[in-house]
Amino acid sequence: MIKHHPSETLITEYCSASLSASLSLAVSIHVDMCPVCQAKVAKIEASNANELFSEQSTQFEKSHTEQSESFEEFELNLLDMITSDNSIDEVYEVAPVSIKVNEHKYQLPRALTRISHSKFTQVGKLARSRVALDDGALRSSLLHIDAGGEIPEHTHTGFEVTLLLDGEFSDEEDSYVPGDFIWQDGSHQHTPLTKDGCLCFTVVSSALHFNKGFSKLLNPIGNLIY
Repeated sequence: MIKHHPSETLITEYCSASLSASLSLAVSIHVDMCPVCQAKVAKIEASNANELFSEQSTQFEKSHTEQSESFEEFELNLLDMITSDNSIDEVYEVAPVSIKVNEHKYQLPRALTRISHSKFTQVGKLARSRVALDDGALRSSLLHIDAGGEIPEHTHTGFEVTLLLDGEFSDEEDSYVPGDFIWQDGSHQHTPLTKDGCLCFTVVSSALHFNKGFSKLLNPIGNLIY
């Protein structure tokens, strides 16, 4: 069962289309996987729609006081405008897209099927593919960890979102299942590891900071490789 979700603030900003592209994509993927957050989004979107419609209705009534057109006529006219709008894209089915990483095959979330990503680069048991989003300092990636792999203990100079797409991993705080949405920042340090392997979607705003062993040698060049 999914235990880790985007914050209420993130969900609200997602519904109002005010998140960055990378975070909006992460929340969208999670919502597709999480019935709890689907219900939250539906409730917020319904509230936003009612509020917008109420505002438009009030503005219409004020600007047409001198005209005798009734509110019922306004609703009919609005419906005619919507149904006659030919600029709306046709609804289409999105064909599933699968990827293969080190003999493991995964089906990508629907939200990622129309966004390109680079070839996976391998370092030990870790493999990363950069997702093609031009989003300022934010970097989005597909991260694959082979069975028995781990990321050395680290903290964050910015924030990191990890959304587990397939498989499992755990750290000092918890064990995670597909759909879990984990937000980490400078107040956290952890050592993610997986017994059977996993595929994640990640968003980072700055370099990781490694705390122990040889991995600390990466810190001086962290901003070049995050």
